[in-house]
Amino acid sequence: MLTKRFFKTKNEAEVTFEITHPEAIKVELVAEFNDWQPLTMKFNKKDKRFKLKHRLPTGQEYHFRYLINGEHWDNDDQADGYVPNGFGTQNSVVDTHKLA
Repeated sequence: MLTKRFFKTKNEAEVTFEITHPEAIKVELVAEFNDWQPLTMKFNKKDKRFKLKHRLPTGQEYHFRYLINGEHWDNDDQADGYVPNGFGTQNSVVDTHKLA
């Protein structure tokens, strides 16, 4: 799940990435905005979700995926879109264009 918060005085958006996965012990966000380097997501026991907040420049689209337990790839089921990648699967897309 993606949630976005836009700032009136900054050209950036705070994006919250969230995922639940029944077999997940560790989840990492892997995205083009950080050169595809895994970012460890924090587990929220109350919500039983892995969560990570990241600020991104507005007016762009970014590809990302979740890496589950260092082995399995998953997409965000509420991403702004999906695009084919070079591995025969798809990447999730987050769009930081502000809505009018």
